[in-house]
Amino acid sequence: MNLALTSDERRIAGGTDGAAMAMRIVADSAALLGAPRLIPIASAHIDGALYHGDSGTLFAERLVEGDARVAVRSTLNVGALDLMGCARVRLEEPQRSMARRMMEAYRKLGCEQSWTCAPYQAGHRPAFGTDVAWGESNAVVFCNSVLGARTNRYGDFLDIACAISGRAPDYGLHIKANRRATLVFDVSALPPEFLASEIAWPVLGSLYGSEVGNAVGVVTGVSQKPGEDALKAFGAAAASSGAVGLFHIAGVTPEAPDAVTALGGIAAETTIRVTPDMVAAAQARLSTSDVTERIDAVAIGSPHLSLAEFDALERLMAGRRLAVPIHACTGRHVLTELDRDGRRKALEALGVVIVTDTCVVVTPILPDRIGGVLMTNSGKFAHYAPGNTGYAVLYGSLADCVESAVTGRPVFARLGS
Repeated sequence: MNLALTSDERRIAGGTDGAAMAMRIVADSAALLGAPRLIPIASAHIDGALYHGDSGTLFAERLVEGDARVAVRSTLNVGALDLMGCARVRLEEPQRSMARRMMEAYRKLGCEQSWTCAPYQAGHRPAFGTDVAWGESNAVVFCNSVLGARTNRYGDFLDIACAISGRAPDYGLHIKANRRATLVFDVSALPPEFLASEIAWPVLGSLYGSEVGNAVGVVTGVSQKPGEDALKAFGAAAASSGAVGLFHIAGVTPEAPDAVTALGGIAAETTIRVTPDMVAAAQARLSTSDVTERIDAVAIGSPHLSLAEFDALERLMAGRRLAVPIHACTGRHVLTELDRDGRRKALEALGVVIVTDTCVVVTPILPDRIGGVLMTNSGKFAHYAPGNTGYAVLYGSLADCVESAVTGRPVFARLGS
């Protein structure tokens, strides 16, 4: 299939400035993907501002030198530094300076200084049915599934090219027919009290992702609507253990008033009937440590903690000091609220380390510790922490994490309690 550009798109691509460079990147990507055309987008969320090496910084600075500017609203995912000064990032020179240069370049390109993996919590919520170009796996799956906007999983540097050009390739999840569920993930056999618990959704998301890969499925058997934080946790875990870009939950998400609608009136190709044993095995797989006598760190907030999750953290801590620090990753939009009410200082006095603009699995914040054990309630942290931090993982609920941080040793409630 040949890619057809409009006269304006051809004119821009034929230039020598940063906008031309961006348009050519998008057009070449579209041709490789077999897209017939480019489509206008309403917004972008940029994952490519996280420092992975000097080439990323030089690429962004090249766009700046070419006078490029984003054409649509563009928020920024986490960077490699905590620019708010909440947590000490142990990134050394020259990498530290290159990371800062990279973050500054994206500011000059006109991106919003959001620095969060949960832009939907910070007011960036594209309308249902609009086409956008978002990066960062959890943001993508939330945008598609919970908001009903349309995006593919845009990788580093294609995301900013889409933002500058205001265009994206017309393929994948931008096309309505590709958003239809082809399988059913039935959780009706699970106890209602489990489905109502906080721990359920990261575990189910991890199981879902490992079972479906990159397929679009519909979850059935959910009688009580989970809140946005639960949907956030489910999608993040599913996008980490699999390559999920869109899920439906019958009666919950906007494109699935019921399973029949989500399936487009076509019989499911596969039905996965989830059992309690499958859930218990999925939860067990999230832990990689066999240490039972100690923990060295606790990390929560992947995706970034909402204000409601900080409310829950404070209730569970109940004014108690921590024997092991809890690293609580969040966005500066939440930090502003915590500072306004004096809650940040109170939490820090009890041993909470608030991390903004970044998180502990993408940049060195946790102390180097051979054989270290990290506890988390995040399915995404559990998936990435061993490889990115060197810490083995113990997975538990938020209540488990708090009790363990207070006592300095692993404490677990029973499954679903």
